[in-house]
Amino acid sequence: MTTVHAVFRRLHESGCFVIPNPWDRGSARMLESLGFPALATTSAGYAWSTGRRDNHVPLGDMLAHLADIAGAVGLPVNADFEGGFAESPEGVAANVALAVETGIAGLSIEDSTHDDASPLFDFELAVERVRAARQAIDQSGTGVLLTGRSEGFIAGRPDLAETIRRLTAYAEAGAECLYAPGLKNMDDIAAVVRAVAPRPVNVLAGSDFTTVGKLAALGVRRISVGGALARAAWTGFVTAAREIAGSGSFGGLAGTIASAEIQAAFRSAGA
Repeated sequence: MTTVHAVFRRLHESGCFVIPNPWDRGSARMLESLGFPALATTSAGYAWSTGRRDNHVPLGDMLAHLADIAGAVGLPVNADFEGGFAESPEGVAANVALAVETGIAGLSIEDSTHDDASPLFDFELAVERVRAARQAIDQSGTGVLLTGRSEGFIAGRPDLAETIRRLTAYAEAGAECLYAPGLKNMDDIAAVVRAVAPRPVNVLAGSDFTTVGKLAALGVRRISVGGALARAAWTGFVTAAREIAGSGSFGGLAGTIASAEIQAAFRSAGA
């Protein structure tokens, strides 16, 4: 286990930390310059930066992206590894074995099928997929931290009892952090924290519905923002570009941060 893996594990032992989601080397280095203790990739943010939809990035490209982000910063990086780029537990294990060699400190496996008719993997298969990821990590000896994700609240199955059933099963299968993106009700979040304790819980703060202090008070250990920072960047870009294209005016460019500030952030990274 390297120092970066050990640091990442310690972050999950107590307190609450924010792990924001860059989508390329530049956004990763900027977030590092702002003092965050760790970073997490975003499959959506990265896909959009390449002109593709989320969940439409090939495995090889994703592995190269993970290595690129992990190598760009001196912080622990957690990988949004989607569903492991495979359906079978054996396929998940094989792909996880490749991912943990990219330099990442953590990795998540989700249970979404991206099939509207049946949006979540069957319970037993979903558990076996997490168990396969756990075994692949253990065999690698890398010390990568495994997060188990249940996607019901963002996949059209917002069932708290089922979400908790899945997360507790993923913990038993070897997930060291649990994550149900889409949870916004504070009572629901508290219920998940209690159900999987003492395992740490990640909460997605993809909109302005809470604060770090409120989530910390519930016992949440880790807070990510998913593709929200990428959406914020795209919002500024598209708003300004639409104004230029539509009216020929440049008001959307007012109030932007100075080039010197960006340059300063990258100077410390040797870029």
